[in-house]
Amino acid sequence: MSNLVEEIPQELRAGVDAALSFWNQRQPEPFKLTGVIDPDRVMAARTPDAEFELPLVLCRGDLCIRESFLLRPTLSGFDVRHADTAAADPPGEVDPLPGARIGWLDEVLAKHDFALIHFYRGLW
Repeated sequence: MSNLVEEIPQELRAGVDAALSFWNQRQPEPFKLTGVIDPDRVMAARTPDAEFELPLVLCRGDLCIRESFLLRPTLSGFDVRHADTAAADPPGEVDPLPGARIGWLDEVLAKHDFALIHFYRGLW
């Protein structure tokens, strides 16, 4: 079972920022970080100057996705590339943490008289 952590460990902050920037440069609208998946495992497997995988949950509006990035430390930061992991929708345990969609329902209700929320297998 994956462990999704909302608070990013300081040791991973620069890598997370680089991966998020890399991802958002290729998107029509920016995503926000919801959490890091298994940060303890990432930090334990990480060695200086070696490439490492960093799995993240990213959200934009009501869309949340799980993406993995390969990061290689450089003198100026990180070389980032998308990991070729064919991941489907995130399983329930990596669905966005509580609070990731705060304000979403208020925005929808401001535009419409009512909203229908449908839950499917634990996902929105």
